[in-house]
Amino acid sequence: MANALQQLIRERLDLKGWSYGEVARRGGVPRSTVHHLATTDRVVRMPQSTTLEGLSKGLELPLDTVRRAAAEACGIHVYGPPDPESTTTHPADPEVDLLIASVQQLSADDRRHVAALVESLLDRTPKK
Repeated sequence: MANALQQLIRERLDLKGWSYGEVARRGGVPRSTVHHLATTDRVVRMPQSTTLEGLSKGLELPLDTVRRAAAEACGIHVYGPPDPESTTTHPADPEVDLLIASVQQLSADDRRHVAALVESLLDRTPKK
């Protein structure tokens, strides 16, 4: 069964009649990277931001669409669809999205460590 990123890439290639090389050239990423992401069953870590940006450009798809498919391919749960009607003045922050989505993959002990780190960074006293 294809992962979300594989499916997105394959559907776009079929729809547009493009090759891996065409997508790579259009997006400024190596052909081998496009091929790897389109054929690897399990993506073990999130691709670099520049890779996702290039893939987005090469596939002519919104960056958020490509980022979400990549996150799902890595097993990261993405919380709800983006709200196109949002009036927020803050652009989406991929680091925040990744942090939020990755928390559920941590063990309970690791989550406690992350919570302690966040509390210390925010200079808050931990609740007992």
